[in-house]
Amino acid sequence: MSDVLSQAEVENLLSAVDGVDDVRPSRTEEPLRSRDKVSTYDFKRPERVGKEQMRSLQTMHEGFGRNFGAALSALLRTMVEVKLTSVDQLTYSEFVFSLENPTCFNLITASPLEGQLILDINPSILFPVIDRLLGGSTTSAPPARRPLTEIELRLVSRITNLFLNEMQHAWENVLALELSVDRVESNPQLVQIIPANEVIVLISFELTVGEMRGMMN
Repeated sequence: MSDVLSQAEVENLLSAVDGVDDVRPSRTEEPLRSRDKVSTYDFKRPERVGKEQMRSLQTMHEGFGRNFGAALSALLRTMVEVKLTSVDQLTYSEFVFSLENPTCFNLITASPLEGQLILDINPSILFPVIDRLLGGSTTSAPPARRPLTEIELRLVSRITNLFLNEMQHAWENVLALELSVDRVESNPQLVQIIPANEVIVLISFELTVGEMRGMMN
């Protein structure tokens, strides 16, 4: 049998194809489904703490801020407002490079937890507090840009001890913590207690003493 078509047969086949309508099987239309919500995820900044835990931390430290503000007001004999401003997750290097240098960078042990906590008090509010402890006023003045002296460190220890006491009370229903200051540094960029890309939880407060304001982390 020959597999070769004549010219007439080819023309007949082509004309037959042209006469056939383009019929395609109809596709049953599916109802459009609403797109699932998609949330972005940054692999460079993974979140280690869940949203529920972050909300619990926020609620806990809002109460801490009020109590610490009241205790600090009694110590300084003037009105002090401590307001929680944020509870965030970021890397350790991002936190360190966002701080003033020099600053008051306290490394805190928190038994029975491993590792260390950090308390950073910005110089813009720390020096007015020191002045107030020495009997000065709380009027606006340019903050000093220098490390603390030995005498100033002793005065600041009264603030940090007050902070640690109120923090232990804030956490007592969750975990009985024993907090103590291990050491105080002035240059946070030289303190490498964990890897730079390790994720931390940063809890920030704004302190207002008279006309002066500053951050405590």
